[in-house]
Amino acid sequence: MLAAERGAAANTLAAYRRDLEQAEAWLGDIAVAAPADLAILEKRWAGLAPSSAARKASALRQFYGFLIDEGRRGDDPSHALPRAATRRPLPKILGHGDIAALFARAELEADSGDPAAVRLLALLELLYGSGLRATELVSLPLAAAPRDAPFLTVTGKGGTQRMVPVGARARQALTRWLAVRPAGSKHLFPGRSGHITRVRLFQMLKALAVRAGLDPARLSPHVLRHAFATHLLEGGADLRVLQTLLGHADIATTQIYTHVDAARLVALVNERHPLARVRACD
Repeated sequence: MLAAERGAAANTLAAYRRDLEQAEAWLGDIAVAAPADLAILEKRWAGLAPSSAARKASALRQFYGFLIDEGRRGDDPSHALPRAATRRPLPKILGHGDIAALFARAELEADSGDPAAVRLLALLELLYGSGLRATELVSLPLAAAPRDAPFLTVTGKGGTQRMVPVGARARQALTRWLAVRPAGSKHLFPGRSGHITRVRLFQMLKALAVRAGLDPARLSPHVLRHAFATHLLEGGADLRVLQTLLGHADIATTQIYTHVDAARLVALVNERHPLARVRACD
């Protein structure tokens, strides 16, 4: 149901499967579990981060909702599930100086002509320049490389597609990569079997951070996606436009980035609000 009706991504399906199988290992047949059985999970989940416990509870709630919709169960025992107090964590942020240091190192290495270094620069440009998720980036087909129009067609979560702009720098980096890219693969960034993995991308960025003099713990593909969003907002981008670029289904997800630009928003209200202009005229 999650795959066919909701179009859930493969990673989401795998996570839900793990959560349900783990609960079944503890409780037995979860399809017939009573509320008292589910209450046991509070102790089992005691050592988990609130976000992890909340995800596991969500998996079970959706499972019981599915059983009820299918007529396989008449009651919903999910009210007995532990309710973790969750708070969406603020994204890690890289400053403009950090980004500059990262790119300076990547460009220096790419100038050597080493294909691995040229590839890393292209990956970096797309992560920070287009805000792609790690999975979206590594799985790009060769056909996605822009030819005439400066856009990529990206397949995001749940198989949804969106168009993302590719800046002049990123297009130049892609052109350099295509000139040295190994032939024979349908993927833009080939790996040993298919395309390079998310884990390999993560490792390459960590190593680049070290060479650039940055703390590797502060860098990941998702941190660069956060930097893309944050710096666009700082530059005056509209939140709805940013939602489209990031591929967020709900704008509430995009609003997490507004905290980093509070000072600009206050200044904007002071400068543009009609009452502010009235007071200035007085």
